[in-house]
Amino acid sequence: MDLRKLKTLIDLVSDSNVSELEITEAEGKVRIVKSMGVAAPMVMQQAAPVATVAAPVVAAAAPAEVPAAPTGHPVKSPMVGTFYRSSSPGAAPFIQIGSVVKEGDTLCIIEAMKILNEIESDKAGTVTQILCENGQAVEYGQPLFIVE
Repeated sequence: MDLRKLKTLIDLVSDSNVSELEITEAEGKVRIVKSMGVAAPMVMQQAAPVATVAAPVVAAAAPAEVPAAPTGHPVKSPMVGTFYRSSSPGAAPFIQIGSVVKEGDTLCIIEAMKILNEIESDKAGTVTQILCENGQAVEYGQPLFIVE
């Protein structure tokens, strides 16, 4: 791949909402990843040695505030599924912010493959944060609650 074509691809990624672009051609593979407003190309070629190309530098805006990591003990999802705060749509939630829980108390339900799984607290304390919305899809290991 010639340098003019590579520069055009870098400019395309820099000037668009695309965060990653990967193109495979007969002579090699090019992957351009944009992070923090700068497109950083990763060039991999099969027959020729690896070429290094300087990425254009785009003026970055002031860094966004990073939310503070929650303090306390996170209760994490043991599976992938759908998060529910109550046992049925009209029922009261199992817990609220400020609820005092014991180890083994039901905190929520995660539906996975049409099976409703009760998620229990693995620590006694007070629920200080609920990190998911009712009906939200959750991933394995995703924090659901903070218990202090």
